[in-house]
Amino acid sequence: MIMKPTRRQFIHRASVLGVGMSLGLSGCKSTPTRQSLPQIMTVTGPVPANQIGITLPHEHLLVDFIGARAIQPGRYDPAEVFRTALPHLQAVRGLGCQTFFDCTPAFLGRDAILLQDLSRASGLRIVTNTGLYGAAQDKYLPALALEESPDALAERWTHEALYGIEGTGIRPGFIKIGVDSGRLSPVHERLVRAAARTRRRTGLAIASHTGNGQAAMHQLEVLQSEAMAANGFIWVHAQSEPDTRLHLEAARRGAWIEFDGIHPDTIAQHVALVRNMREHGLLHRVLVSHDAGWYHVGEPGGGVFRNYETLFTQFIPALQNIGFKNTEFQRLLADNPRDAFGFLPSQPGPLPPGAF
Repeated sequence: MIMKPTRRQFIHRASVLGVGMSLGLSGCKSTPTRQSLPQIMTVTGPVPANQIGITLPHEHLLVDFIGARAIQPGRYDPAEVFRTALPHLQAVRGLGCQTFFDCTPAFLGRDAILLQDLSRASGLRIVTNTGLYGAAQDKYLPALALEESPDALAERWTHEALYGIEGTGIRPGFIKIGVDSGRLSPVHERLVRAAARTRRRTGLAIASHTGNGQAAMHQLEVLQSEAMAANGFIWVHAQSEPDTRLHLEAARRGAWIEFDGIHPDTIAQHVALVRNMREHGLLHRVLVSHDAGWYHVGEPGGGVFRNYETLFTQFIPALQNIGFKNTEFQRLLADNPRDAFGFLPSQPGPLPPGAF
């Protein structure tokens, strides 16, 4: 059961998230035309990037771990998932969150219609993705990903970005890929190259599930060879790499360093990671999120659904205790996601709507 906060809890959270109130104001100051503003593509359409407010850049609603070769429609009841997830989205909306990135990729449970329904019901802006997930030794890659060239994959992903996902008209707001630890396999290198080429055509950011620092550095090498600036790349799960020097190196090259997985048991670790980036003048390259939710298809009732509240109720107060200021929370929770994911609408060469 999701409990409503008491008045005392509400006042405490409002003080913790005072930055959230100011974000709503700061997003209204811009005067350029809509066409010249960076955008975020949500499941209900584009919004100016400077209006996304407090953002969770890496979460999940639904996941299906059966594998690409076995996944198929009808494995879950969307109405049940909706009923399970909606109270959690409403709860985090009540804590000040305004935008929510769902990082479940194709062949792992991506459901654009469900996300759109939940966005409308909860009042949260929700963003979905294009791309393919190669981590877990390619279990979640369809056969086409093992055969097609980077250009062919990039055409598929660009088609989704322009025309929508699987005939829904719902367009993705970023590219999600996944690679294992160590040097990239040939298949994973193709995914990274395809993501870079999609980025060049669409402006969408690349969020890459990354096994470790070595894999992150190899991806940056590949992106450089594709003439793509590192500021379009998000190193997802960077907290899993114990050598924090690699965080600093990647950030200095322009990449985004995402410390997701925030959980009550990891508060001290995440505080230390963010503080380290701040001490080296790199707070402006950091993203933070829970990597929570996870309605598990195949488990009764979807299993244990992790809420999206710890960042607001425990992590932010912990940062306050070591001297973080509201301007730094605005940087972490609103400005950085805006800068990481915002893109200028581009006009790539046309792809026929029925191509895929």
